[in-house]
Amino acid sequence: MMLPTALEGKPESLHTDEKTLETQVFEEPAPVEESEYPATRTIDKLTRWLSKWGVETQGITPTPLEQRTDPRMYQMFFAWFSANANILTFGAGTVGPAFFNLGQRTSFLVILVVDIISCAFPAFFATFGPKLGTRAMVQSRFSWGYYGAIIPSILNVISMQGYLIINCIVGGQTLASISNHLSPAVGVVIIGLVSFAVTFCGYRVLHWYEMIVWIPNVIAFIIMLGVGGKSLVQAPVADPSPADAATVLTFGATLAATVVSWSTITPDYGVYHDGHASSLRIFFYAYLGFLVSSVPAHLLGAAFTAASVSVPSWRAGLGNGNDVGGLIAAILSPTGGFGKFLLVLLSLTTTSACAPTLYTVCTSFMTISSVFAHIPRFVIAILSTTILIPVAIVGAAHFYATFVQILSFSGYWLAPFTAIVLTEHVVFRRARWSSYEVQKCWNQPARLPSSLPAVLTFITTIGIVVLCMEQEWWTGPIAKAGTGDVGILVGFVSAVFIYAGFRAMDIRYRSRTVTSKSNIFGA
Repeated sequence: MMLPTALEGKPESLHTDEKTLETQVFEEPAPVEESEYPATRTIDKLTRWLSKWGVETQGITPTPLEQRTDPRMYQMFFAWFSANANILTFGAGTVGPAFFNLGQRTSFLVILVVDIISCAFPAFFATFGPKLGTRAMVQSRFSWGYYGAIIPSILNVISMQGYLIINCIVGGQTLASISNHLSPAVGVVIIGLVSFAVTFCGYRVLHWYEMIVWIPNVIAFIIMLGVGGKSLVQAPVADPSPADAATVLTFGATLAATVVSWSTITPDYGVYHDGHASSLRIFFYAYLGFLVSSVPAHLLGAAFTAASVSVPSWRAGLGNGNDVGGLIAAILSPTGGFGKFLLVLLSLTTTSACAPTLYTVCTSFMTISSVFAHIPRFVIAILSTTILIPVAIVGAAHFYATFVQILSFSGYWLAPFTAIVLTEHVVFRRARWSSYEVQKCWNQPARLPSSLPAVLTFITTIGIVVLCMEQEWWTGPIAKAGTGDVGILVGFVSAVFIYAGFRAMDIRYRSRTVTSKSNIFGA
């Protein structure tokens, strides 16, 4: 089979078919030395046995360029299309009408503007995977420094765990809406275990799964439009009450957080893909994957929720505003048994977002410490699943409050994080991939940038964010003035300029130190 034109003229080792590719890219890891501890020896033996069955056992070590040969760049589209073309993204769209009391028209405008802009962030971060072969949190060391990167790694574990809770709640509610004999708690357990099973197998199975899992979701969305389209057309489009700018901005910030949060995940799913591919090509595959899935799903969620005020069965399904699965079940109820079958598929395919999120929880946890880096990924996945299931069961009763608080927390720290990484890449490295020297530097603190500029930027920016945020438990003075929650936007813009200043000062100080030492020793 001939490879795409983009690979023509490359070394012969890169010209391979898909069967050869799988054995080349996912090579069996080097033998693990026997440990003196019985428990560790057991895990080592289990890891070697799993690798023989095709389960990915590689940790966070960057993938060398010679192993980044997978030419199937279209997987970048399907991975993120599937991860967002589901009821979880549908649920994010419902927040506007259900939580912020916005109508269809205002919700639609906010969704379109926010999605077009925010989808660019995770798409840009997706280019780091093939180009550097690094996981997201490992790559952050090249701007945050070795020790400074521990901060975003910890925060990413917490945030991703929060998203897993949200995802399991929505999937569990949808599964429970099929029968009165099935509770949301049981649904949460099922979704959690299915997500764990996919994540357990690793990178290759995840990409294969994302290639096909979108199909039942798209079919279900089309049928929902066919069944409920008449009610959508007849529903009022105006806001139930006049919407102020603060409410609109706060909803926009919440929505943006759901998309931008993928920025700490997308690099993890390109570390075996063609490192010679064009950055622009990688970006557009990922961007279209996010945009083509997020916009329709968000719009559908907002439309059906806003229209539920005039459709009694939909309003009853939504309950007190905390049951997205009940709303979907009510919309599909006219289709009878086929609708219930679609509900089963919709609920089970929430793993299209859960599995990659759980995978990144594992890689982020391994980046926190060199000690954690030696823990097999499947062990961390077990611990994560054990935590998320009981917390999701408790949080299901207060879905929207849980949803908004988790998203806001993620958005507040992701704003300075993304600003720091992008400023380092564009301003100080001039977007030159060769400047990273990944294989030499990734785990060498002395070879990486100082952690001080990023940490000082983060602390300063969080102080600014606190003044601009708006939550039930705290509203900053700037937000009180009527701006709404602009913490994420202000945090990102501020971090760009603050980090640029601190990093420039650090570079100047280091260059002076090197010069003075050279003069002292007569160099």
